[in-house]
Amino acid sequence: MGELTDKAKGLANEAAGNTKQAIGKATDNERLRQDGVAQERKGEAQNLTGKVKGALGDKI
Repeated sequence: MGELTDKAKGLANEAAGNTKQAIGKATDNERLRQDGVAQERKGEAQNLTGKVKGALGDKI
């Protein structure tokens, strides 16, 4: 995947994770909240991967 693809997927996962966390908190659903945290972290990692690829010129 390229830099922009990784960043876009990362942002989407972060947003979905934040939404899951909010719904989990509102409904007192700890499992949904934890799933949201995990998805947010995945998105952060994807976003970081995109930034690294951008810095290295997509050569990795």
